[in-house]
Amino acid sequence: MAKDTQAPTKDRAESSGKPTTHPLIGAVKESVARVVVGQEKVVDRILVALLTGGHLLLQGVPGIAKTLLVNAVANAVDLKFGRVQFTIDLLPADILGGEVLDQTTGKFRVHKGPIFANLLLADEVNRAAPKVQSALLEAMQERKVTIGQKSFILPAPFLVIATQNPIEQSGTFELPEAQLDRFMLCHRLDYPTATEEGEVLRRSLALGLSRQRRGAVPMSAFDTLKGKPSVSVDLLVEAMELVQKVYVSEVFVHHAVELTRRTRNHSHVELGASPRAGIALVTAARAMAFIDGRDYATPEDLFALCEDVLLHRMRLTYQAMAEGITGENVLQEIVESMGLT
Repeated sequence: MAKDTQAPTKDRAESSGKPTTHPLIGAVKESVARVVVGQEKVVDRILVALLTGGHLLLQGVPGIAKTLLVNAVANAVDLKFGRVQFTIDLLPADILGGEVLDQTTGKFRVHKGPIFANLLLADEVNRAAPKVQSALLEAMQERKVTIGQKSFILPAPFLVIATQNPIEQSGTFELPEAQLDRFMLCHRLDYPTATEEGEVLRRSLALGLSRQRRGAVPMSAFDTLKGKPSVSVDLLVEAMELVQKVYVSEVFVHHAVELTRRTRNHSHVELGASPRAGIALVTAARAMAFIDGRDYATPEDLFALCEDVLLHRMRLTYQAMAEGITGENVLQEIVESMGLT
């Protein structure tokens, strides 16, 4: 792959020294680190989603702080936060809202649901029935919802961060391809290292009790989230504007297109990545460069993001799955064939 790190302007070419990160990045990471141990890579992915307005799917086994991470980021930024615990009996109105009869006037009025927030946490998203999943499609793509005969624009910024347990399948529904494609990134969380897990235990031992009138309950990590946000909406908007100015060269665009197209032509892939995947690659690369303090995207950004952007958009053939081939194997082969490693 052709190296694409040359700066497009004279000022950038003459710049030297360590890249300077925006104050928002340090403030959010510092705030999250007070609550969550490790998981720096996941925090970066949440920041990418926050800076670009893209939606994020977090996959991981229970107990590795998926929900806590999202809550910690929401607590760090002065945004309206909404949370929905997805269950099999959830209805679309439980998310979007609906029309209710006002007993005093005898007329129907609109009751807005938790989706009318800047950041919506869809916890265990795959536990809801397909009818509920489809209710999210309009909101995730068009940033608006329809209640009765009226359409309502969602707050800006707006993004959905969903969590999913990829292991437990009892009482779950497979997410439809149309909805998966609307997630800009799908990140898979790993277990913490031994050192990080030890720090988690030590922090847990130091939490103490939360006294409530005459009683008390043991505190959890969620009890440490209280406090004023460290990042204002104005600072977030300023950062989002700067992300839009990050330079993405034609060479980078070419490789993003080539990478997505090769997923469609591979013999082991039944359904490859859509053009929306290419948009996600270049958009997320801008945000990653900004997080690292750069004003230009590099091939390393493309390589770092390709799994999160492409894997959930690829469906392997039955024969490939029967042979034990995984999406990671196929994507690695494609990346190596392009010389991206």
